[in-house]
Amino acid sequence: MNLRIKNLEYFKKWLVLGILIGVAAGVGALLFYYAIVYAQDLFLGGIAGTQLPSSVGEGGQPFVQDNMLLVPISLLLGGLLSGFLVYTFAPEAEGHGTDAMIDAFHNKDGKIRRRVPLIKALASAITIGSGGSAGREGPTAQIAAGIGAYISDLLRLDSRDRRIAVLVGTGAGIGTIFKAPIGGALLAVEVPYKRDFETSALFPAVVASAVGYSIFGSIVGFQPIFGYYLQAFDPLNLPLYAVLGIVTGLFVIFYVGVFYRVQEAFRKLRIKNHIKPFLGAIVVAAIAMLFPEVMGVGYGWVQIFFNATTQNLPTYGIPLILIIVLMPFAKIFATSFSISSGGSGGVFAPGIFIGASIGLMFGLLFHSVSPGIATSIAPFVIVGALAFMGAAGKVPISVLLMVTEMTGSMQLLPAAMVAVALSYLVSGDRTIYKSQVPTRRDSPVHMNEYSTPMLESIKTSDLILEDISVRTTSSPGNAKRQMMELGVHRLPVVSGEHVRRLLGGISMEDLERARSGGSIAKLRLAKIAHVGYGDSARKAFMVMAKNDSVWAPVLKDGTYVGTITLERLSAEYNRRFKKARVVPSSHYR
Repeated sequence: MNLRIKNLEYFKKWLVLGILIGVAAGVGALLFYYAIVYAQDLFLGGIAGTQLPSSVGEGGQPFVQDNMLLVPISLLLGGLLSGFLVYTFAPEAEGHGTDAMIDAFHNKDGKIRRRVPLIKALASAITIGSGGSAGREGPTAQIAAGIGAYISDLLRLDSRDRRIAVLVGTGAGIGTIFKAPIGGALLAVEVPYKRDFETSALFPAVVASAVGYSIFGSIVGFQPIFGYYLQAFDPLNLPLYAVLGIVTGLFVIFYVGVFYRVQEAFRKLRIKNHIKPFLGAIVVAAIAMLFPEVMGVGYGWVQIFFNATTQNLPTYGIPLILIIVLMPFAKIFATSFSISSGGSGGVFAPGIFIGASIGLMFGLLFHSVSPGIATSIAPFVIVGALAFMGAAGKVPISVLLMVTEMTGSMQLLPAAMVAVALSYLVSGDRTIYKSQVPTRRDSPVHMNEYSTPMLESIKTSDLILEDISVRTTSSPGNAKRQMMELGVHRLPVVSGEHVRRLLGGISMEDLERARSGGSIAKLRLAKIAHVGYGDSARKAFMVMAKNDSVWAPVLKDGTYVGTITLERLSAEYNRRFKKARVVPSSHYR
């Protein structure tokens, strides 16, 4: 079967593979989804009697808090178990999943160990179910990508097909569990790069995402995550969305900075890695006691923001304005300590929450300043969520499609376009996925496609030419001394002083046999090869090999103009190679 699949033309092959990966992603997403539900019932529900709210598209359950004082126990236990699973069985399953997939695509030929999907699913379900601030899209992406890699190995596909399969699995996983098959498919081809697309994965990603979504939706329902939003778009609000986009871009810079500074701090801790998620859970527990909204995936809270007015927002004894202002900061730090400490979970859903809370903040501000224009808070919540994640993940096109799938309407598309574009521009090269590269040209996968071989790019006209030839008027003795000084056993012979022509070559052996009183002109010269002025260094190397020498004579319009030496050529090659190896300063570290 594997031989037949490998030999099929592109569309037929990837139709079959897309269906296989889509089925695997749909089943995997379902198992992971219910694993989270079970883990929440076991940890938060069983220990603290707490039920996190869910969005309309996932049942619309309310927030229930029986004994919040026991929530830290749930979080700490989850941190311990997650750290044990990850660092005992699959250390590459730590973190937020999508970035590990991107790294596998660029640097590991799409290879993902077979145990990773299982460990990632268990560890992430425990992290999220115990109250950790993490998303389910990143883990689902890594789970589905791992399944895609396994299918590729099972069918004995080559490394190129394996890399595509990993992207296809990612898109199918995210599109399935987020109920956004179109956005998920496009995200698969957009997420490896900051400013480019892996177009070879688009067709199979569409197929796989559609199949996975169909399977997942058949069980949990097809209603959009945040229900249906049918309010008409008001063009007068575009300047307000522009302001929101700029602010979310600034928050992206802060988010990425905090996330990776926390990660670096935990990496420098000289303690066993297994314990680090437990330490992160301590900080998250402290934050959760003041802001329970930071726990879990957060879509239920985004739904509350979406439906919010100044009358129905919960206060928990803290002034409302303080809650709203501090909410995005609380989520940023809770997510950073949940995941950067070594815990397992995604950053997509936390990004949606952070952007939504910023949208809530500014929606209320705009409404209070101009109730006649900003008549509703909900649009700012959704647009803020998309603007933030589109910039943080450097996936602006994907999230623009997701707005129609999240709300079941295209009404907010113009607003999202303005906000996402500005947020993307303001945030610059900052990305939550540090394994992303700027473009296809910067990926090791495509290096040979976009880079001219170094020896072809160096031209003889770029090099300093030396005159190491022998004149026909020279004596054999002078020619010998010249060869000895240069450390060579052969030299080109050139006629005349004004119009110089390449006549051939002469060796030390030829000179030994010559009479001492004669001249080079009387000797029999050997034929030698030459290069033209402007030919490539590659050709110069071939000429050197053919002449059995470390030089190559250069002719311009039939006239000898100088000689290229191996030393000069090697120096220029090394200089350009070192320059090409320098990492661009714009690349986020």
